[in-house]
Amino acid sequence: MNRIVVVGASAAGLATVETLRREGYDGTLTLIGDEPHPPYDRPPLSKQLLTGQWPADRLTLRSAADIDALRLDLRPHTSATGLDPADRAVRLADGTRVPYDGLVIATGVRPRRLPGNGAHVLRTLDDALTLRERLLPGRRLIVVGAGFLGAEAAAVARSRGCEVVLLEPAPVPLAHAVGEQVGKVLAQAHLDHGVTLRCGVTVSEVAADGVKLADGEVVEGDEVLVAVGSVPNTEWLADSGLAVGDGVVCDEYCRAAPGVYAAGDVARWHNPLFGVSMRIEHRTNAAEQAMAAARNLLRPESSKPFAPVPYFWSDQYDVRVQAYGYLRGHDEVAVMEGDLAERRFVAAYRSGDRLVGALAVGMPPKAIHRWRQAIAARAAWREFVTT
Repeated sequence: MNRIVVVGASAAGLATVETLRREGYDGTLTLIGDEPHPPYDRPPLSKQLLTGQWPADRLTLRSAADIDALRLDLRPHTSATGLDPADRAVRLADGTRVPYDGLVIATGVRPRRLPGNGAHVLRTLDDALTLRERLLPGRRLIVVGAGFLGAEAAAVARSRGCEVVLLEPAPVPLAHAVGEQVGKVLAQAHLDHGVTLRCGVTVSEVAADGVKLADGEVVEGDEVLVAVGSVPNTEWLADSGLAVGDGVVCDEYCRAAPGVYAAGDVARWHNPLFGVSMRIEHRTNAAEQAMAAARNLLRPESSKPFAPVPYFWSDQYDVRVQAYGYLRGHDEVAVMEGDLAERRFVAAYRSGDRLVGALAVGMPPKAIHRWRQAIAARAAWREFVTT
């Protein structure tokens, strides 16, 4: 294998090229990314960077010297527009073609948008810096979507002295992911900090002075942040022959086709630990999956399934939320430690007869670490809950 191409230069792409070099790959290694910035960390965009606690350069994942040491054919500010598996080449927006013997797709996702102009989204460094400049004391921010990203941005805006209106179409924020009980607890935190939370409302478009709801009501605000989910960046693969369905479809080895692998937010792979196909938009998964994909690409004869226990965290006000496992589609949730009312607890999640997840709010890390081990061991639900 003389030439490997990695498309996507964020956390997953960087972890891929680093792993390839660490594992002894000495051939040509091309890293293509559509942003002008060197690889940087995204979770702080809605946390420390947005608050102003961190300067932008603190998010950079590696120094220029570290990048140079990888001996990359680095192509920043360059978009991939197509893939020719038969010819083993990636087509670029400038009309050139980059041949490959092995390919890793790490193109990530982009924010969903609403009709209308003038709204912010929060995905890139430039997005976050632009929004931060507008979060001034006394200004009114409308956040559309009360998922983790929208909730974090709302919390930051309140800390900067903004009025915040948080609009959510579901009856309880995040209930589909963490359960109704936990969703209500997280929602109450916003109410306690002075956020105007409106659930069960649908925003139809961004207006000149705020947003317009489906029933015609206009909610006024100075700034609008749309945080209604994301779309995998797979359009450039439309004529490639690869299977695409809410991401690049991969097997348990992160393989999308012979010599083609995917990693990070764009990858939908079969996780044998849970027996389901999943696409995970978490920072930890991006790095871990990239390392697995790189190793399996280099040594397909000794490929190992990628079967992680997913992990994510969220900071909202003075509370940290941490979770292990795959919580979506759970059948039951039970509080195992602490107290919901105090916003200090651990909740466990059941799917079928198995423990599949655990979430902690306001608890020390050790309170949830043991649950990760149980999830990885495919523990039976009855071992933890008796009725």
